[in-house]
Amino acid sequence: MNRVVLSFVAAACMGLAPLARPANGAAGPAAAVPAVPSAMPTVEQLIARNATARGGADAWRKIQTMAWTGHIESGPGGIARTPFLMMFKRPLATRFEVLTQGQHSIRVFDGSGGWKLRPQTTGLPDLKDYSAEEISYARDAVALDGPLLDHQAKGVSVTMEGIDPVEGHPAYHLKLKLPSGQIHDDWIDAQSFLELRYDRPNRNVAGVKGVVSVYYRNYQTINGLTLPLLVETGVGTSPYTDKMVIEKIAFNPTFDATQFARPFVPHRGHNGVVVNAAAPESGATSKPQ
Repeated sequence: MNRVVLSFVAAACMGLAPLARPANGAAGPAAAVPAVPSAMPTVEQLIARNATARGGADAWRKIQTMAWTGHIESGPGGIARTPFLMMFKRPLATRFEVLTQGQHSIRVFDGSGGWKLRPQTTGLPDLKDYSAEEISYARDAVALDGPLLDHQAKGVSVTMEGIDPVEGHPAYHLKLKLPSGQIHDDWIDAQSFLELRYDRPNRNVAGVKGVVSVYYRNYQTINGLTLPLLVETGVGTSPYTDKMVIEKIAFNPTFDATQFARPFVPHRGHNGVVVNAAAPESGATSKPQ
């Protein structure tokens, strides 16, 4: 799963919150926890099994572009619902667009630099460059297939930390050192070999350091590739969570190169992108968790 998703959710929904309980349809603490495998796999064996569980490394390498559409739920009971469009293009380009109160906010990263376009009360949008920290984080996302697949080529080092429970699932705990030097913790289900959770350091607008936890839920297989269709984030002391609900996915759509260029300002209209996306429910196969 692409790590850049979290920063986009945070940008669209201010105020991340901890995961106090599993989301609907997610596996919570069970009465009988599945047995932990007796033989501990090596890091490379575990990464290979994770790639297989996701549809296979070769299949993922054939994906050059991808687009998601859906909505972000935030606030008490997910009362606020924000439509979004997320676009990925190898090697590192991303575009994230949300529609709030009839106005578009856009974040674009072209692989080396990034920009944020936000509406203002004056009617003209505010365009700002990514900070050095935002650029570093966007690069750490290491392509649309995440940090584990081909991790050595991406400059990601991985070590095994042991086995921990994650919402009733025994999970292999990995520690990842990303190209920037930042450390993430990752948990892979010991039964399905799919990613359940990852943690990363966070600093809020006041500069206070903390940890953001991301949970991956509702895995489904679409066109042979297995992805989570619900990404839930949390940090802090609030009982509320932010959820990215993916409703449609397009594999290898054709994008206009301008979609990943510096946004044009000013503008009075909006040139959207049309994505011929297949709905997950069409031909999708649930992956039990």
